[in-house]
Amino acid sequence: MAVSTQDDQQRTTPGRASVALLGLGALAYGCLLFAWFSLPAYLPTLQTDLSLTNTEAGVLAGAVPLTYVPIGLFSGALTDRVGGERAVGAGVTLVGIAHLARSTAPDFPTMLLATLLLGVGGTGITFGLPKLVADRFPERLVSSASAVYLVGSTLGTAAAFGLGRPTIGPALGGWRPFFGATGVAVLAFAAGWWVALALAERVGPVPDRTSRESSLAALRAVARTPAVALLVVVGFVYLFVVHGLQGWLTAVLESRGASPTLAARVTTLLVVAQLAGTVTLAPLAERLDRRRAAVPVAGLVLAAGTAGVALAVDPLVAAVLVAGVGLGLGTISPLLRALPVELEGVGAERTGTAVGLVFAVGEIGGFAGPALVGTLRDATDSFVPGLGLLAAAGLLAVGAGGALARRG
Repeated sequence: MAVSTQDDQQRTTPGRASVALLGLGALAYGCLLFAWFSLPAYLPTLQTDLSLTNTEAGVLAGAVPLTYVPIGLFSGALTDRVGGERAVGAGVTLVGIAHLARSTAPDFPTMLLATLLLGVGGTGITFGLPKLVADRFPERLVSSASAVYLVGSTLGTAAAFGLGRPTIGPALGGWRPFFGATGVAVLAFAAGWWVALALAERVGPVPDRTSRESSLAALRAVARTPAVALLVVVGFVYLFVVHGLQGWLTAVLESRGASPTLAARVTTLLVVAQLAGTVTLAPLAERLDRRRAAVPVAGLVLAAGTAGVALAVDPLVAAVLVAGVGLGLGTISPLLRALPVELEGVGAERTGTAVGLVFAVGEIGGFAGPALVGTLRDATDSFVPGLGLLAAAGLLAVGAGGALARRG
């Protein structure tokens, strides 16, 4: 079905409704990451209060990434059918319900079920926002628009560790009232999203989705696209490294003599550097029309930086290397979400399906990264083998990214 002239204008210059939804989408992503990482921030306390074993604590910490693996393909294809706007709304609603439910969890099974529900909601936001951007923004602005909502996700992560655990939680009286209050806040935001969407659809054009192919047909078409397979490899490496390093960096630094305060600051630096890469380097690659070429360069930076962290003894030297890794990760993150729209056989129509495939496979790496670093630490009494494995994975991103750039 042909799109209207109004739709064509929307794709050339995004209207105010689309820009407003993008801004709210950044807040939705922030809500997801804040709720997601509120549990890891309180994990030692939860272990005591719920009498969790180390294995159970690890399962809870990795439950959200693991959720993406079985339902990512379905959620991404469904997003293409219903639209990114509704996927985000449904996702943030589920996140609020799940986070509120976690505040009353009496034991490990209940907490796990609530956390898995949060992961299901997370897929709606993770796949819905790239779809919203692909539908409502011109291709030349996709990377810049993706950077906007990724800023929200980064700030949500930082707020969970920097504000939620040390300030808001204690002020509210502990993790249960903290989870409860912030769960209610997320639900209030979800209600606001639905109101804003209704207003946006009244004043701005709604992307036409009446002639969609079946979800299975879209998945088959996307899976047969060689460029998507290369992007899946990059996505696996990105999530393998970001979860593996972010989950263990504080422990790595403390094991080498850094104070807990310094270790926490360096870990925060990793998040800040990712934000810097997202808002500066990825948009720069877009302006230079070098989005694909930026992927292998970023992969090389994160590989070299992680290898350096594996060997660095001085925490200050490690901090410089961590900043480099963060810049590489921050550059790759928006490109994973922006590149599908320009790939032959994908485009805006199948963006949700493609991003779903990237993250369904990639989150296997998100779960395996921290697990392998911990396993190798137990086996060798050293973090070097695990960090070395993360660095070696970065070379896969160099190879896959180079092949992707040559296809451009």
